[in-house]
Amino acid sequence: MIYEDNIFKKDYKKIDIRIGLAYPNIYRTAMSSLGYNILYNFINERNDAWCERIIYPNTHSIESNTPFKNFDIISFTLQFEEDYFNVLEMLKQAEIPLKREDRNEHDPLIIAGGPCATANPMPISEYIDIFIIGEGEAIINKFLDRYRKNKNLENFLDIEGIYIPKFNNECRIAIVDDMDNAYHITQPIISRTDNEEYKTVFGDSIMLNVSRGCTRGCRFCMSSYLYRPMRETNIDRLIDIAEKTRQNTGLNKITLIGAAVSDYSNIELLIERLEERNFQISTPSLRIESITHESLKLLKESGLKSITLAPESTDILRKRINKDIPDKKIFSVIRDAVDLDFNIKLYFLIGLPYETMDDIEGLCRYIEKIANMHTSRHKIKFSINPVVPKPHTPLQWTSYDFKDIKRKSKYIKKKLRKFNVKIESPKKALIQYILSCGNSDVSTIIEKSLQKNVNIHEWMEYLPEYDIDDVLPWDKIDVGVKKEFLKIEYKRLKSKKQTPWCDASPCYKCGACEN
Repeated sequence: MIYEDNIFKKDYKKIDIRIGLAYPNIYRTAMSSLGYNILYNFINERNDAWCERIIYPNTHSIESNTPFKNFDIISFTLQFEEDYFNVLEMLKQAEIPLKREDRNEHDPLIIAGGPCATANPMPISEYIDIFIIGEGEAIINKFLDRYRKNKNLENFLDIEGIYIPKFNNECRIAIVDDMDNAYHITQPIISRTDNEEYKTVFGDSIMLNVSRGCTRGCRFCMSSYLYRPMRETNIDRLIDIAEKTRQNTGLNKITLIGAAVSDYSNIELLIERLEERNFQISTPSLRIESITHESLKLLKESGLKSITLAPESTDILRKRINKDIPDKKIFSVIRDAVDLDFNIKLYFLIGLPYETMDDIEGLCRYIEKIANMHTSRHKIKFSINPVVPKPHTPLQWTSYDFKDIKRKSKYIKKKLRKFNVKIESPKKALIQYILSCGNSDVSTIIEKSLQKNVNIHEWMEYLPEYDIDDVLPWDKIDVGVKKEFLKIEYKRLKSKKQTPWCDASPCYKCGACEN
């Protein structure tokens, strides 16, 4: 049994637009998504709309048990490419035609947003009427105002952040310019349950949005390019949000949310001020470069038990991917974390450009050295993932060598069998790459997956490979960062040259701040 506080109930007879906010993954994942929660609260502040949640595998809303097809609009949040299969499954179960061309005015308008939709809408463009490109709260009110007056697709073409597959229009990302004016939830939904399956990733916690975007420029990371520039919420505003949310919910634990939380300009002061007010503090991950002994100590004192860090690889490959953290710094942070008795999770990548078996052997030695820093090995966990090239990053011109990554994974498993190491499936990463960087042809195999298990050889037929001068499937989507800038970064990757992050160097004119 699950009970929820702070949900919205409205009289559907008194509203103009009914929106089903669909999340194509399980409840625990949906309710851990800050973006999903923001949209729910943001839309429900309108008097003319009622936004209800529909969470996979269900096709009826939580708030009123209304079936999928009875909504005016169904809006999917796409945070993970693998969720595309569940999008189609939900449409199928709801008896809504999968392809947009087969739907009519009696069917709901199907829209989608989130990082996957923003980066490359093409693989599922056959099934979605409208994509929201960017941050939902910067677009959704304009869209709904227009929808009330005229529901024809042409009516939305001039709204910044709207991509309509039928017209294949050029689209510029829309983001919130100022985080102090961004939407911050102070009355979030609180799920009360003893069932672990329904508990959110962060537990009973206030999600505090300290920043958006990241300008470190790690060349494999979509977050470094998709939502530039980095924008911070003022520290006084954060304290005010935390206090108001505590008053509304009784919650005392804070989870700091942002692409680079420890890069927040006043991170130590923020932790101190929250701690003074008797908040417990946690954060999903920390950047090694900006962690200090003092910030770790403050987090420990506030009740944090576990930290997640991402060294990514060995020294030479870190230089290539523009994450040039000295080994000395990495070991210093891990040593501090061990001494403070944190549980530690470390993330590494394999399959990076120009990686050799010598690099893999070096990575194994590196992990062994870290593991031996603690007598109780269960305190340090290692996660090794094949790198998945992403759109709008310098790695978009690299490919995915399935056989090579399988071989390296097998070697690492054997070499590190004594340690607490989890290696992501090379097959799963291959499929994610195809879903990330494919074109509209990929919709064929996504739909095929509904009928039967598709083998790896069939997936390989859709494996994309792009040269640096090719037209890319997502070229119509302008996320701010210029393609020419990404080409420069790709060449710098080859030559192991670093590009200092924006706050440490004059503007590189990447394009994100031009407006």
